[in-house]
Amino acid sequence: MTPRHVAVLDLGKTNAKIALVDLQTRAEIDVATRPNTVLPGPPYAHFDTEGHWAFFLAGLRRLHQSHGVDAISITTHGACAALLDGTGNLAAPVIDYEDPALAEFRAEYAALRPPFSETGAPHLPLGLNIGAQLHWQFRRDPGLAGRVAHLVTWPQYWGFRLTGRLATDVTSLGCHTDLWNPSAGRFSGLVATLGLTGKIAPALHSGEILGMVTPATAAATGLRPDTPVACGIHDSNASLLPHLNSRQGPFSVVSTGTWVVVMTVGGRQVTLDPARDTLVNVNARGAPVPSARFMGGREYEVIRAGRAPVAVPQDAESVVAQRLMLLPSVVPECGPFPGRAARWLPEEPQNPALREVALGYYLALMTAECLALTGGQGPAIVEGPFARNRFFLDMLAAARDQPVLTSASQTGTAIGAALLFAPMAGPEPRQDAPHPVSPELRAYAAAWRALV
Repeated sequence: MTPRHVAVLDLGKTNAKIALVDLQTRAEIDVATRPNTVLPGPPYAHFDTEGHWAFFLAGLRRLHQSHGVDAISITTHGACAALLDGTGNLAAPVIDYEDPALAEFRAEYAALRPPFSETGAPHLPLGLNIGAQLHWQFRRDPGLAGRVAHLVTWPQYWGFRLTGRLATDVTSLGCHTDLWNPSAGRFSGLVATLGLTGKIAPALHSGEILGMVTPATAAATGLRPDTPVACGIHDSNASLLPHLNSRQGPFSVVSTGTWVVVMTVGGRQVTLDPARDTLVNVNARGAPVPSARFMGGREYEVIRAGRAPVAVPQDAESVVAQRLMLLPSVVPECGPFPGRAARWLPEEPQNPALREVALGYYLALMTAECLALTGGQGPAIVEGPFARNRFFLDMLAAARDQPVLTSASQTGTAIGAALLFAPMAGPEPRQDAPHPVSPELRAYAAAWRALV
């Protein structure tokens, strides 16, 4: 029997969330969040696993008391894994992939990692390849490799806490880890190189049932002892899943948050360029998905610097008339234009409203570039915060001259993760009509592309 109320543990890079999804209406009916604050160490920058665990248990208890929880699913950001010792405790803190210390041994790791043709993963900065994290941790702590009994990817760490069962999932392994061969559907040669053969937990499809909650979890939350927990899914793939199940023909999903991740299904044939932050993701069915990304949410925060939205349509007219542009890259370590320093043309505006509009246009044009790199055709469905940014949506439609749609849900990741229990449940999310495109916006987009 399909559960109705699915509690989703949704751990993004910026915030941790717990959402209750009603599968009959395919809508979130209750959401709570907390910052994903990174602890500075020692021994290195790491995630607050115990703080998150207390937050998730309290959230499950509250949701069950208020609505009833029938099942649990999990979705998290990628580039993250937990190392467990023989007792099931952490053998080392769960490292933050943005710790600057991870730049050490980069050249050494480059000589060890498999080629892009095997893994579909480019050599990314800091610890964005899980393999790079592991190499760094083992070099810094020579005894760690011997203490590690199991490696689990990030969604499955929380599944292990809930159920006591060990697993990884194909979407998290296929998320630029260097540990997975997407075309062959098996571990890459790096696993043996790092001495992890037999230590990585079995790779399951995201929708497989990991197990039932443990007696301790049931006691702490009030959940029924037979409450099932899905294996879990990488967050961008969670955004993709509802559309993968319900759409025919080519389309792309634009998952927005700290990262903007473009995933293209059924697009034109392209050769991915690892130098431009393209990669192969793996969807919930285990199939390869051409993808590209940049740190759009982080760029948004850098430029906005905490200011609230103030722009109105007349400000957009001014930006277009003045050809006021932000050129890449605000976060130069990643994205389709790596290594470039951001600059304003003709100069940075002092008016925050004009800066806001130009920023929305910049983020859309970067997204359009990612869609082109992945062979995107057909509609682009925008999920997450940028789906509420009118300047982003208008420019994205102008830049690609194909439909731009938005999901009605607060967070596509929670809906997608819940649908692991019922892939075809409920109606397809309501989507806005395509955005009208003016000739002026098309000309602005063409001018931006010519400059970059």
